[in-house]
Amino acid sequence: MTDWNDNQPIFRQLSNQISQQILQGVWIEGSALPSIRTVAADLKINHLTVMKSYQLLVDEGLVEKRRGQGMFVTTGAVAQLKCAKRNEFIEQQVPQIANTLRHIDMELDDFVSQLKKQMKGQQ
Repeated sequence: MTDWNDNQPIFRQLSNQISQQILQGVWIEGSALPSIRTVAADLKINHLTVMKSYQLLVDEGLVEKRRGQGMFVTTGAVAQLKCAKRNEFIEQQVPQIANTLRHIDMELDDFVSQLKKQMKGQQ
């Protein structure tokens, strides 16, 4: 989790990584996140950066502050993240796929058939 890039602020990269971990089940709904100071020490970053990252997650409704207890993953966080990912896929990737299909003269039925094969192979 320490490979930061220059394209985004570190606090945003950290919040994205935590969101991804929530989706992957690393942090389940209702579970406590590590303390700000623990994350800062482990990642060797400023605690204010971690605090800003956690606050972003709170603002998005994925994490809640419990006074005197810390930060916890909210109930419904996974569903909220999946919905956001679906919307992002529909808005960004589906138009690209449609454009590619037009450019290579591939019929939608052929594409769907190939997609079904791929999805069966991953199960």
